[in-house]
Amino acid sequence: MLKDTITTVLFDLDGTLLPMDQEQFTRAYFGLLVQKAAPFGLKPQPTIEAVWAGTKAMVKNDGSVPNHRRFWDTFCPLVGVEEETLRPVFDKFYAQEFHGARSACGENHYAKRAVQGLKAQGYDVILATNPIFPLEGVRTRLSWVGLAPEDFSLVTTYESSSYTKPNPAYFTQILQQAGKRPGECLMVGNDLAEDTGAVAAGLSLYVVTDCLENGDKGDLSQYPHGSFQEFLSFALLP
Repeated sequence: MLKDTITTVLFDLDGTLLPMDQEQFTRAYFGLLVQKAAPFGLKPQPTIEAVWAGTKAMVKNDGSVPNHRRFWDTFCPLVGVEEETLRPVFDKFYAQEFHGARSACGENHYAKRAVQGLKAQGYDVILATNPIFPLEGVRTRLSWVGLAPEDFSLVTTYESSSYTKPNPAYFTQILQQAGKRPGECLMVGNDLAEDTGAVAAGLSLYVVTDCLENGDKGDLSQYPHGSFQEFLSFALLP
């Protein structure tokens, strides 16, 4: 049951609102991306390696610039193509061809119900997805569960965030942007390595176990947990 002090619920996307096998999704995503990049002279393996390098740069971001700057400043020198050439191509990819990665994801008929139900009860609902994708990439993935960025009071993207999970500063930045206190927020996620950063920032945590990520063998028992459907009961949603 949600504590009386909770006014705001933060949802993770990948593996929480959107069921997925992370490895299958990553393979599908990269397969589509390298096809899009090929006409610009980008070879598959160097492109994938450059994406990972850009992602690592975002993970190490110290908050001094938005994550998208860390990504492009790392990615472009590695592939030898200017940002002004590639960025519109990538934005179009995330809005169009990226839909092909849906085949690596499952269905969640409760996602929209949870978000809309919480809003109807007066809660603020925030999408706290790891901000390593642009807004268009987030919009596309949300559409696979019948949702859109406009369904949330705040959405984290690589344009709007300057930290990533599991850095507690990522969650603190959300609180600052949303004008919230840690004690009034509940994070709903599936990854005990990434989403426990919310606990370090003072938020509560509910762990969704349908696509549980727990490679470090963290102690799940210390957090409320269950399937996404069970979360509806936890939140007293019809």
